[in-house]
Amino acid sequence: MATGGAPAFAILRLLPTPVPVTPPIAPTEAPPANACALVFGASGYIGTNLVPRLLREGWRVRAAARNLSVLRARCDDPTWRSVDLVAGDALQPATLAAALAGVDIAYYLVHSMAAGRDFGRLDLEAAGNFARAAAAAGVKRIVYLGGLVPKGADSEHLVSRKETGDRLREGPVPVTEIRAGIIVGPGSAAYEVMRDLVYNLPLMVTPRWVRSKSSPIALDNLLEYLVRAATLPQAAGGIYDAGGPEHLSYETMMRQFGEVIGRKPRILAVPVLTPQLSGYWLALITTVPASIARALIGGLKHDIPADDAKLRALVPQKLLTFKDSVLAALAAEKAHAVAARWTEGALMFRGGRHDYAYYAKRAAGSAVASATPAAVWNVVTRLGGDVGYFYAAPLWKIRAWIDWLAGGPGLSRGRRHPTELRVGDTIDYWTVMALQPQRRLTLDFGMRAPGAGVVEFDIEPVDAGHTRVTVTAYWHPQGVWGLLYWYLLVPAHVFIFKGMTRAIARRAEQAEAGRPR
Repeated sequence: MATGGAPAFAILRLLPTPVPVTPPIAPTEAPPANACALVFGASGYIGTNLVPRLLREGWRVRAAARNLSVLRARCDDPTWRSVDLVAGDALQPATLAAALAGVDIAYYLVHSMAAGRDFGRLDLEAAGNFARAAAAAGVKRIVYLGGLVPKGADSEHLVSRKETGDRLREGPVPVTEIRAGIIVGPGSAAYEVMRDLVYNLPLMVTPRWVRSKSSPIALDNLLEYLVRAATLPQAAGGIYDAGGPEHLSYETMMRQFGEVIGRKPRILAVPVLTPQLSGYWLALITTVPASIARALIGGLKHDIPADDAKLRALVPQKLLTFKDSVLAALAAEKAHAVAARWTEGALMFRGGRHDYAYYAKRAAGSAVASATPAAVWNVVTRLGGDVGYFYAAPLWKIRAWIDWLAGGPGLSRGRRHPTELRVGDTIDYWTVMALQPQRRLTLDFGMRAPGAGVVEFDIEPVDAGHTRVTVTAYWHPQGVWGLLYWYLLVPAHVFIFKGMTRAIARRAEQAEAGRPR
């Protein structure tokens, strides 16, 4: 593991004792016998956490996402193995019938913020398609997670969330809409922006939106609302605000987060940072995807209180304060209870460190080989040792010497077996963290650096005679030095990975044709 010069679990030892999430004060009714819940958008943050929660409540669960491979990767977790996985894209209506067939309750959790500037129009188109398909399939209820909408809201993000709910309600299927603001939990975009800022910047020059107030809600409290409101007859057709017990500014939340982790951020709010400039700034200094960060910024200039009296009466539960929500989030990560592959922030692949960014920076290269997946796999699994890394050998050697001079294992060479690999094997300064023969090889980066890194080789059949090999580096930076390290090396990563994948493809083609390398 890359430790950046500090013990891997030093941060964990310094954290206060985590506060357990208090269970709801009212019991949850069991779902109807053999009832099926569709989580549409199951690869997203809320969907990823909602699926196991529904399973525990006794639902049959179907999970849908545009990219089915992301959901299949969830099945490494035994909890997900009973889940029916389907591909579904609300912008492609032909995919919706199979996803909705036999469904009683459909959770609609998708948005198009990652699409960039045109996401509002795409959201409306997707919601209309889904409402029509749900009606045709005989779905009994749609549960939609929207966003809190303040008076006079002009943010495209907030307006789009409201209009999406309106479009879903145009169909005949009853809709229960729950509107939430800042969600406090590992992987929540707003929470991760806050975490990155507090860890990365001892002095923050921020826009005035840090003084805007919201009602942050703990992830577990929000999941409880989503699960229980879905089957309450009186919730059909209702719109409900969901919030925690406090109304706090973003500045106050960052200061309280700092108190939990033992830091005192210095925050200087200035009027010159526009929402657009703030979006670029967040993209530079945090690891939250840039398109999502920019969309969030537009809504943060408003005070967004949650008028949640109706929902509290409908679904009574103990609501966690912001500090308790942060402690619960950190405890969930420490207990490895976060439902995620490492690329989405599992703590064990972040050096065991809460101060390593949850989201990863990434760089990749890809090539197509006129060879079978088996031939490509046989090349990939021989890397390291005497074979090397297929491309740009001088650059690999320079990096290894730099690491050795810094006291790292950069000059370590060798592997247990020249052709076979198993989890836990050491390849030079890499460690095999996961492998799926002829599909994926995941290597943990062992050199000294300010953060934690993983390189993944993905092998995917294109057609009967061609296979795509993709090499992707994922980097979870530690603070501003980790970000600087990444920005300095990303051009080299892109150059190397493009050449490496081409070299792997050529070797696979030659080996399959019986020609000598």
